[in-house]
Amino acid sequence: MRAKAVLGHGTILAALLAVSGCGSLGSIGSGPSLGSAPGTAAPATRQATRTRGAEQVAVNRYLWQASLDVLSFLPIESVDPFTGVIVMGYGTPPGSSRAYRATVYVSDPALDARALNVAIATRSGPVAQETTRAVEDAILARAREIRIRDGRL
Repeated sequence: MRAKAVLGHGTILAALLAVSGCGSLGSIGSGPSLGSAPGTAAPATRQATRTRGAEQVAVNRYLWQASLDVLSFLPIESVDPFTGVIVMGYGTPPGSSRAYRATVYVSDPALDARALNVAIATRSGPVAQETTRAVEDAILARAREIRIRDGRL
């Protein structure tokens, strides 16, 4: 019975996240990328790039923005676009009474499912794997939508 309740909450959360991700782009992370000239489109991998010794760290700007869009109901605690980590505090999705928190890790400049890792928890512990997968899918779908809108297929 408890497994069904968790899956039910996960299904509700996924539906709410998909709806909340349909809003307009916010101002966080949507500006021009580093090193781009005003009025020019920058490559997705150059938004957050810096050199650390001999290695270069880059994150996909579409995954980054989509994560902020889809999880916009959660307050942002910290962001580091150079390492690809977004830490969000507890927040309640519209139409729900359960509070969630999330940590998003964008590990690669590619617009790919392997570049995205999301961890979601409630006050009582981690959510079901199905819920996490649904949120990752919503972020990937939103990222592709933003990329298409930018005209970069």
